[in-house]
Amino acid sequence: MRATNSPARKKRHNKVFKAAKGYRGGRGRLYRTAKEAVRRAGKYAFRDRRAKKREYRSLWIIRLNAACRAAGIAYSRFINGLKKAEVTLDRKQLSELAIHDPAAFARLVEMAKAKVAVA
Repeated sequence: MRATNSPARKKRHNKVFKAAKGYRGGRGRLYRTAKEAVRRAGKYAFRDRRAKKREYRSLWIIRLNAACRAAGIAYSRFINGLKKAEVTLDRKQLSELAIHDPAAFARLVEMAKAKVAVA
């Protein structure tokens, strides 16, 4: 009797098809193209898990810059002032404050302005 690798092959193919679930056309139905699509999707997912962190930080900085300019201070001076005032809030928290609690953000801006003016 000829020995085949059929059970292992079937399992391997099914694993790829399960990962390619929802893909359109041959990418979800044909093993070779599904395998390629899954590999590529994995590559993008790996890369973009890291890129997402950069994108969010840049979004927070853009929001902070807009809020700072509305309060009459440049973003870089604001951050410098907060460092001198030893305020340890990160950009995500500052961005949330600027959006949801403008009064608290205004107090932070005043604190930063006072520290920058002294130097």
